[in-house]
Amino acid sequence: RTMTGRTMKVSAVVVSHGHRAELARSLPSLLPQVDEVVVVANVPGSAPEPDPRVRLIENARPRGFAANVNAGIAATSGELVLVANPDAIPEPGAVATLAAFMDEHPRCGVAGPMLLDPDGSWQPSRRRFPTVLGTLVRRTPLRLLLPPLRRQRHHYLLDERPTEPVPADWMLGGFLMLRRTMVEELGGLDEGFPLYGEDIDLCYRAAKAGWERWYVPQAVVRHRWDRLSDLRFLSRRTLWHWRGILRFVRKHPERLRALR
Repeated sequence: RTMTGRTMKVSAVVVSHGHRAELARSLPSLLPQVDEVVVVANVPGSAPEPDPRVRLIENARPRGFAANVNAGIAATSGELVLVANPDAIPEPGAVATLAAFMDEHPRCGVAGPMLLDPDGSWQPSRRRFPTVLGTLVRRTPLRLLLPPLRRQRHHYLLDERPTEPVPADWMLGGFLMLRRTMVEELGGLDEGFPLYGEDIDLCYRAAKAGWERWYVPQAVVRHRWDRLSDLRFLSRRTLWHWRGILRFVRKHPERLRALR
């Protein structure tokens, strides 16, 4: 058994891009729930306060999010790998709940919790795989005429708030439990995604390989949903988003035919 009493060891990987302050708030909640933690410090000012329980990888130069996650996974040994944003704060028992579910469901390759904003409001973190038309609305000025969170209820699954585990197409990558066997089979996260889209791509490749993705709402995590790519139509983040969209379509051209 692991030091946390589970049968499956859980390693956590956290990528910090100048998020020292966020780590000071999240690590105290995360550390007691996992067996090892690796923090990848992507730029100066990213490392947490020294802690013997935290292994630190400091990059000589910044790398993309997927590349950093892959490096963190390579530096860990758990059968389950938790990829967590530096501002994601798991409530007590959240990690154990996800790990127990994956232990009971050997074909579950990805498990995600219910995400709540710090004020307790619910986030639509479980979603359908994207379609071209829906993406054009979300990523262009069309969203001013057709607000996505009102007009794309099917994509965001806004009419579903399950209280028991349910299958998912994909889930936001702010806090995801991955099965190492699956990650190794798929070759890790695609490092060609600079920041956005790697979570959708991973879940899509997992689906094609026969791995299940599950939303487990009994596990609760507080996480601020900034929606930074929605604030402006042209910024560095929106360009990263479009690069991710184009890469996803090039890799999976069959999604061009998907309507729902």
